[in-house]
Amino acid sequence: MYSGTDQDTVFGDSNFAFSEKTIRHAFIRKVFAILMVQLAITVGFISLFMFERNVKEYSQKHPEMWWIAFAMTFILLIVLTCCSDFRRRWPLNIILLSLFTICEGFMLGSVASLYKTDDVLIAVGICTGVCFALMVFAMQTKWDFTAMGGILFVCVVILMIFGIVAICIPGKVISLIYASLGALIFSCYLVFDTQLMMGGKHKYSISPEEYIFAALNLYLDIINIFMYILALVGGSRN
Repeated sequence: MYSGTDQDTVFGDSNFAFSEKTIRHAFIRKVFAILMVQLAITVGFISLFMFERNVKEYSQKHPEMWWIAFAMTFILLIVLTCCSDFRRRWPLNIILLSLFTICEGFMLGSVASLYKTDDVLIAVGICTGVCFALMVFAMQTKWDFTAMGGILFVCVVILMIFGIVAICIPGKVISLIYASLGALIFSCYLVFDTQLMMGGKHKYSISPEEYIFAALNLYLDIINIFMYILALVGGSRN
């Protein structure tokens, strides 16, 4: 039997664990809600650039708009990833994330408008299925991907070097290989970031205060997967 002190300790630990689990579930719901809004905005921009001819022609005639959006996206990404005070301070964090999503959506819309409509729709369908399956896998598997952060970082560095080689030595085969590797690496990153968000028995986890950072990570993973799949589909069909 437990003594009174032991029972208090056990019940206290149980309540603490229940409270922590409740907080984590609320955190996950908040992250997915933000992520769905980001993806909805991005899909809206892609649809606008694909189906509105005036917007598409304006984007193609004014490439400087893409570079402006790229510069703003880069600056906002640095602020959101490096300045923890900004991404934790409401409503500043929501404003910064919204601006980042709008700029990213503009960039993706400009890029998607260069592909055929069928290729974009196929890429969206494949990306949706892949991301859904990977997230379900991350939530169900006993493998802990959170301990693989260093390996994934090395893979991204190698991918960047391979991308430089692909630019210097252009060709359909090397472009398809590059797109395939990119989709594979960021698919692993999606599993990695999903498990970081989940916490629990995984080796590493994200603090529930970092819901903006968690949503940003998942959003970037999905966007990168989509872009590499789009390059893969477009390159293989041309």
